[in-house]
Formats: sequence, structure tokens, C-alpha cells
Amino acid sequence: MLLIRAATRFACASVLLVGPWLTGMSHSQSLSLQTALQRALAANPRLTAAERDVGIASGQSIQAGALINPELSYEQDNSFGSGRYRGTRSAETTLQISQLFELFGKRDARIAAGRAALDTATIQRKAVRLEVLSETAIAFLGVLGIQRRIQILDEHVTAIDRLTPLLQRRVDAGASSPAETGRAQVASDLVKADRERVRAVLASARRELAVIMGDTSPKYSAVSGRLEAVGRPSSFQSVVAAIDANPQLVRWTAVYAQRNAELLMARLRPYPDVRLSAGWRHFNDAGDDAVRLGVSIPIPVFDQNQGNVISAEQSLEKTRAEREANRAALIVLAGRAYDSLQGAQRELAILRDSTIPKSRQAADAIFEGYAQGRFSLLEVLDAQASVAQARLREQEAQQNFHIAVATIEGLVGNPFALARESAR
Repeated sequence: MLLIRAATRFACASVLLVGPWLTGMSHSQSLSLQTALQRALAANPRLTAAERDVGIASGQSIQAGALINPELSYEQDNSFGSGRYRGTRSAETTLQISQLFELFGKRDARIAAGRAALDTATIQRKAVRLEVLSETAIAFLGVLGIQRRIQILDEHVTAIDRLTPLLQRRVDAGASSPAETGRAQVASDLVKADRERVRAVLASARRELAVIMGDTSPKYSAVSGRLEAVGRPSSFQSVVAAIDANPQLVRWTAVYAQRNAELLMARLRPYPDVRLSAGWRHFNDAGDDAVRLGVSIPIPVFDQNQGNVISAEQSLEKTRAEREANRAALIVLAGRAYDSLQGAQRELAILRDSTIPKSRQAADAIFEGYAQGRFSLLEVLDAQASVAQARLREQEAQQNFHIAVATIEGLVGNPFALARESAR
């Protein structure tokens, strides 16, 4: 059973627990699920982009705490005029340094907003990591399922071709029409045509998995694993309860903190800051010096920043609605996967307990009866097709089951509890 232990508690350790049925490699060119996940984590461009977002937010967080630089100014008055102010004889020169001091906690609010933005980017990176793992597992299961489908079609062709010697003996003995040889060949060719169609689907699925792992074309011959193991799921209520651990929802806590800090910044902006300045002035005509001191405070008469305050308030309120919408969407996705999982379980129970065993028994009995002349070729081919169809339905249900589990685990961010069935 595939278990995705998502970035549990958002640690950086591997988020996938691979069951024994998906571990190991049958030969050097066979790809295991564990290897596929490792390659995806190392090369997927979405993870690279998410990592860069963290770096961007880190730089912005550092910048948010930077102090405002002081200003150095030089002034020269009473020069280059006329009369006594000709040239610089009567000039007054001032060299001054000034510093703006932010008051009322503005810098602290800016730092809080920067840290919250960094937290948001960090959690979002974990959400992307979890999505990549889930997508990789689903793509891997798709390739594994199609491989199994081709194997079933191969075995169906073999079963039809096994009729050829028996059919030829019946034709030679006059017990069957020579036309039946062509009918058997047509049946075999139709299965082979289906197999070629599935092989084309397999090529696309293999390429999709390769792209997720950062390659443009598959660098593996096949994937290794088994789909037979299934289990009984825990309740859907437990799935809904676990969804709150998904990084996509956890990030909204950081987003809320960021927007709350932005609201505080908007409210504090009208409060005036103080600019202090100190300088040295020289009077050329008298050769005297003096100190110049200054204080400037803006007067917030016309601009109270009300528009930005309203915008920040609405943005903060929007955060709650966005989180609830995000959570509802995740629950819908989890519900679809859970329903698919349960449907696959019920389908497998019917196929394994009744359909497949009985179709095989019927096919064996009809084949033996055909050798004795009690059944027609058409009945033999129909019985074999029923066995193949039942096995293909079983393969599809197994694949749907494991894809549903991988989907749910990608949504809840933890292994989906399954009670394993005893080995069949």
C-alpha cells in the first residue's frame, strides 16, 4: 500500500513511506517508486521555483528590518550675486547631516510583515513539495497499471494462440470449418490492436513521469511494483479532520499574520515621524562659524491614509474567506478520491470473489469441451475474452484504489490509515 507521509509537521525529511510492494528494482533499468520520488524532489522545476520564492521572501524580510539611512547635505547661500555678494566673499556655507526616526512601532510592524511573508513562502514550498510527491506517485501508478494492462493483453493473445494446434487438428479431421482458423486469427489480431493502443498510452504515461522527474524523455525501461495489496480505509471524517494539516491551509495562518501587519502599517502611516538635523555653518565675510540644529515633523492634515487602511482591512477579512474556500476545495477533492477508493474496493470484492474465479472455471471447462467437440470456437473465444475483461477490470480497480490513496495522502499531509488485508 502506498503511503505518503507528507511533509509531516513540515519537516524536510522524505515524505513518502514506500510499502514493500513498491520497493526494490527488478533490474538496473527498472524504476522504483522511491527512486522516482527522489528524482522528482531533486529536479522538479516547481520545487526550484518555490525555493527561489523563499529566497526572495528572505531578502525582503531582511530589507524590512533595515534602518533608514541618514542624509548628508551641503548648502551655500549669498554667493555669485552682485555687489557685496559677488563671488563667494559673503557666502554662507552649511554642512548638515539629518536622520529620520520612525515612531509608533512602524519599523516593528514592517519587520513582522516581512517575517510573515517569509513564513508564507516557506510553508508554500512545503505545499509544493507535497504536491510534487503526490503527482509523482500518481504518475508512477499510472505507468505501473498500464504495464500490467499490457501483460494481461499479452496473456490473452497467448491463450487465443494456444487454440491454433487444436483448431488445426479439428480442421484436418473435418470437425471444424477452415474458416474458423481465420476467425481465431481475427480475434488474436483485435487483441493485438488493443495492445498497440495501450502501448501508445504507456509511452505518454512514461514521458509524463519522466518530465515530473526533470527529464525530457524516459531514462528507464519500466517501473517495478505490485498493485494487488489493498486495505480498508479509515472514515471520511478522519480525512476531513486531517486536511487542516495540509500546508495549503497552514500557510493561511502566515498570510493572515502578514496582512494583519500590513493593516497595522497602514494605520500607523499617518502618525508623523521626526527628522532631526545638525550642521555646521561658516560665514565667509566674518570668518565665523555656527552650529545649525533642526527638527521637522510632517503635519497629517490632508492625507490620513484612509484608503490604504480600508484596503488593508478588506484584505485581512478576505484571508478568512480564502482559507475557507481553499479548505472546501480540498474536501471536495478528498471526497472524490475517497468515493473512488470505496468504489474500487467494492468492485475488487466482486471481481476477486466471483467474477474472475468463475470466468476462469468456465473458460477452462469450455476449452476442454471444445477439444471434445461439445462447444464451438466462438464460445471458446467468448469465454477467454470474459476472463481477460474481468482481469482488466481488476487492474483498473486496483490502479484507481492506489491513485485515490495517493491523492488523499497528498491532501491530508499524512499517511492515510489503512488496515491491511491478509495476504491473498
